[in-house]
Amino acid sequence: MDTLLYIFAGAGVGFAVGLTGIGGGSLMTPLLLLFGFPAYVAIGTDLMYAALTKVSGVVIHHRQKSVDWPLVRLLCIGSIPATVATIFLLKYLFTESDHYSPILTSCLGFMLTLTALVLLFSNKLKKLQKHKVRPAGPSKQLSIFTIAMGAVLGTLVTLSSVGAGALGTAVLLLIYPALTSVRVVGTELAHAVPLTLVAGIGHIWLGNVDFSLLGSLMIGSLPAIYLGTKIGRHLPENIMRMVLAAILLFLGIRYLT
Repeated sequence: MDTLLYIFAGAGVGFAVGLTGIGGGSLMTPLLLLFGFPAYVAIGTDLMYAALTKVSGVVIHHRQKSVDWPLVRLLCIGSIPATVATIFLLKYLFTESDHYSPILTSCLGFMLTLTALVLLFSNKLKKLQKHKVRPAGPSKQLSIFTIAMGAVLGTLVTLSSVGAGALGTAVLLLIYPALTSVRVVGTELAHAVPLTLVAGIGHIWLGNVDFSLLGSLMIGSLPAIYLGTKIGRHLPENIMRMVLAAILLFLGIRYLT
C-alpha cells in the first residue's frame, strides 16, 4: 500500500510540474515530510528525483539550441564545488544525519518562501528582459558574479533540494535581462541537472536516499508530467502560479517557525 501511495504522490507532483513548469522539489520534499520521512531522506531522495526527471527537458532544449552552455559552465564552476563542500561539511561536522536535520528543515523553509516570492514577482522579473541578442560573452566582473551566484545556489539546493528551478531562473533574469525566455528556461534546466545530480550523489554517500521510494516516485511522475504539460497549455498560467506561490509561502513559513 505504501508503494502505491508513493506512486500516486509522484503522479500528483509530476502533474503539477507539467501544469505549472515549476520544479518538483518545491512540492515533493514537503510532501515526503508529510508522509513522515525525516528531512535528510526527503531532501536526498528528491535531489535524485529532480536530476532524473529534468534530463529529458535538457535534451529537448539542447536540440532546440535554447541552452546557453557558456553560462551553464560559469554557474557550474560555482555550484558544483559549493555542493561538494556542503556535502563534506555535513559528513564531517555531524556524526549522524539526525543532527543536521534541523538545519535542512530551516533551509527548506527559507527556500520555499523565497521560491514563493519569486513566483509572485515573476512577471516583473520577466519585464526586465529586453529581447535583444546578448553580447558574445559576459564581462569579467559579470562572469565572477555568475560563478558566485552558482555557488550560492549550489549550497542552498544541496541543503533543501529546492530552488534549482525558480530561483535559478530568477538569478538568470536579473543578471542577464537580454536573455530570451526560452534560453533562460533551457539554461536554468541544463544547470539544474548536474547540480541536483552531484548533490543527490552526495546524499547517497551520506546514506540519505531511499531508492525504493525514488523508484515509486519515478513510476508515477513520468507519465503525469507529460499529461500535465498537455493540459497546462489550455489553463491560465498566472492563476496557477499564484495558487502554487500561496501554497509554497504557507509551507515555507511553517518550516521556518
